Amino acid sequence: MSFSAKKSLGQNFLTDKRIINLIVENGKIEKQDIVLEVGPGTGNLTERILEKSPRELIVIEKDSRFINHLNNKFGEKIKIINDDMMKFSFKNYYDKNVIIFGNLPYNISTQMLVKWIKIKKLNNFCKKFILMFQKEVAERIIAKVNTQNYGRITILSNWKMNIEKIIDIEPDCFTPKPKVKSTLLTFTPKNNFYDLKDTKSLEHVTNIFFSNRRKMIKKPLKFLFKNFDDISNKLSLDVNLRPQNLDKLTYYKICEYYENSIN
Repeated sequence: MSFSAKKSLGQNFLTDKRIINLIVENGKIEKQDIVLEVGPGTGNLTERILEKSPRELIVIEKDSRFINHLNNKFGEKIKIINDDMMKFSFKNYYDKNVIIFGNLPYNISTQMLVKWIKIKKLNNFCKKFILMFQKEVAERIIAKVNTQNYGRITILSNWKMNIEKIIDIEPDCFTPKPKVKSTLLTFTPKNNFYDLKDTKSLEHVTNIFFSNRRKMIKKPLKFLFKNFDDISNKLSLDVNLRPQNLDKLTYYKICEYYENSIN
């Protein structure tokens, strides 16, 4: 059975068997693992995941066209949830240490990533994320300080997770072909990360800094702190620097001062 991709859902079906194998191998699935696949579509990746015999495989698919197809193809081997991954609550899995696979629609990929980052005990929830992004987005996630791609999503993603780039993926690995290249990244939640009270604080701080990345950091510091001189002195900040010149740890420290200032 063939399905046409819905542009409104950002669908591009991965068909290249070599890439599918590579994705599954990077999950390092063991027999006791619970696996979550978001956006299985026609089930090409699902089929290969099942060959690794995980304890349980749950797939979350928004497009109801695929539900009967997946049921017919896999039967009771998988649990199918017909829901929007952006609206779905992962609470029932917070202590399951799942492995998550996702060929995320490009229009919601960073939103979905931030949704997962907001989970408080991320290392209890997920053992590993194996996610595909538009190459341009992936480059922002793994960007180095002092580069053009370095920004909010870099700082947020690397706060709680170790990230590894696996491979760039050509458009002809998909049907239909997207207009851009893709990149496969793996995310492993950290057991220890900088202690902040709320992800929303870090979102707010980085938004203030990067809303105008060409401006010197004196302006966002003044916006966030009445005593911005004290903060800049404590952190030995040169207020003439630009937002992309501050490393991730500095942003976590600024966020900690910000949280203390509002409580």
